[in-house]
Amino acid sequence: MAGITGIGSGLDINNIVKAMVEAETAPKAAQLSRLEKTTTTKISALGSLKSALSNFQTTMKDLNKLSLFENRTAVSSNTNALTASASKTALSGSYSVAVQQLASSSKVATSALAKDFSANAAGSLTVSLGSNDQAPVTINIESGASLIDIRDALNAQLKDKGMSANIVNNPDTGASQLVLSSTTTGSGNDISISGAGGGLEALNVNGAIKAEQGTAGYLEQASNAKFTIDGLKLESASNTIDNAIPDVTFTLKDKTEENKPLTVTVGQDNSGVKAQLKKFVDSYNELIKVSNELTGVTKVGDGKPPVVGGLVGDATVRTLLSGMRNELTNPSGVEGLQVLADLGITTQKDGTLKIDDEKLGKVLENNFDAVAQFVAGDNGLMTRMDKRISGYVETGGVLEQRIKGLTTTTTNIDAQREALIRRTGQIEARLFKQFNAMDSLVGQLNATSDRLAQALGSLPGVARKD
Repeated sequence: MAGITGIGSGLDINNIVKAMVEAETAPKAAQLSRLEKTTTTKISALGSLKSALSNFQTTMKDLNKLSLFENRTAVSSNTNALTASASKTALSGSYSVAVQQLASSSKVATSALAKDFSANAAGSLTVSLGSNDQAPVTINIESGASLIDIRDALNAQLKDKGMSANIVNNPDTGASQLVLSSTTTGSGNDISISGAGGGLEALNVNGAIKAEQGTAGYLEQASNAKFTIDGLKLESASNTIDNAIPDVTFTLKDKTEENKPLTVTVGQDNSGVKAQLKKFVDSYNELIKVSNELTGVTKVGDGKPPVVGGLVGDATVRTLLSGMRNELTNPSGVEGLQVLADLGITTQKDGTLKIDDEKLGKVLENNFDAVAQFVAGDNGLMTRMDKRISGYVETGGVLEQRIKGLTTTTTNIDAQREALIRRTGQIEARLFKQFNAMDSLVGQLNATSDRLAQALGSLPGVARKD
């Protein structure tokens, strides 16, 4: 529409029309921009609030599990010698444990062999674990198989039985010995080897006989673990011991010093509950921090506008936080633990929570069952707090509905902006039409004026000004 304008009148019609269009549409465009910015800020703010609430709700659900308070721990006073764990059904108690011997596995060696030893014919080796082995392994050996070939064949066939083979060479004599090791611990689980054919009898080993220099036998004999619990002498084929104390598992690591037994204490999982309470406090404090940022007005310096949170003065946030604070201070009815402060968790000036570790530890130690009642269950603090916030974060809840409404507003803003663009085009077209008509008329009048001036100037008696 613009093109070349103003020829007849000499006016800058393009800029005049532009200024008039902006004057008429700018207020509406500015209004839409302000509304869009405000709406987008609120959507983002409500999303941040909902995220913080969801995280807090997850933490509360973890603390609201009665199984957390049913857990039992078994703590060793010397974890270098023994570690322990307990199931939920373990009874509380303290036990004195001394470890005299760890369970060990068998390691045997063949007699010394020439370095170039090989099977002179096809044969076999039968390897058994203990005298009562019901499933000994027989390995076929090909004629001419070297000691290395025999080792590799043993490893391939014995891996599923928890045994392995290797070769040890004597640099002084040049002799070699085949060494077999087992992972199975416990008395009676000694390795024995029986060769048949091809000269493989030279590899025979009786696992019950100690090896001497160059002779076959055991290097390490399989044995039971030996230990005492409260003075009672006990043995185990494994270093992992189940149910020596019902529902408690010991793992033996090393011998204890003579006359210096360690102590295993079985009891409630105080540390686990304490850690979960700390997570609850941290998550609540993060929620308060987020809500303070969203509802606060922060000064940033002289002459500069303050930073305003996206939910300043928002009634939803006020109602939510007020309800949560009420639950934190409402008496629970649990004897000895009426409010959160009785656990050593108090509210600070900025609304966040603070834990007194020493007080919380004493409460857990002396009144563990009351803590479980106070925190978990249908009438516990976590359930009551969850009811306060679930209506805000659930699907179709308060926050989701508000975000949905604001999203509809942004869609309407887009529609109004498109309508404004169409209206702007219409105004521009109308103005150009009017100004171009005026420009044409002025051009015609100027042309008529010029012709009249020329005609009058050519009349007789008219003085010319040259």
